[in-house]
Amino acid sequence: MKLLVGLGNPGSKYQFTRHNVGFMVIDALAEMAGARTTFREEMKALTLKVEIAGSPALLVKPQTYMNLSGESVQPLMGYYKIGISDLLVIQDDIDQPFGQVRFHIRRGHGGHNGIGSLHQHLGTDDYARLKMGVGRPQDPRHDVADYVLGNFSKSEEAGLLDFLRLGCEATEYFVRNGVERAANHYNSGKVG
Repeated sequence: MKLLVGLGNPGSKYQFTRHNVGFMVIDALAEMAGARTTFREEMKALTLKVEIAGSPALLVKPQTYMNLSGESVQPLMGYYKIGISDLLVIQDDIDQPFGQVRFHIRRGHGGHNGIGSLHQHLGTDDYARLKMGVGRPQDPRHDVADYVLGNFSKSEEAGLLDFLRLGCEATEYFVRNGVERAANHYNSGKVG
């Protein structure tokens, strides 16, 4: 089984913010999978069992708030006996322009507190990450935390469905082919 984790913050206040793009991809995956049940609460997360690309997968939205995401993911991996190679974490990334996706493995957290929490609780950085580009604020004086906790701009909203669709396609590609092939395919700059 694959563990597909979207990072975000719970609650309607954060629902459509840049920091919640991981949650948005998970919701889109659930819809694409034709899920007939709703997410259930377990181990500080909302989870849903689905089939992605013919393989069983557990969709996960940690409910711990971003900075404590590892408190949810690590126990779920233990309970479902999921190995580190079957984990994909979907996160926002300010170092890529809006609409771009990239896969990474064995990388530092880059200041992303949700990833920092995962590194700490899993004891490794040897897991796949799908980084969803949300860009940086145009004004360098704009606080980055405020920026990622802000809603998408009107122009970004116009492309958001296509961006989420790309995130779903990339996730499906990972499930079928693994992180190395997914990185070769999506990190070339020719996709998205």
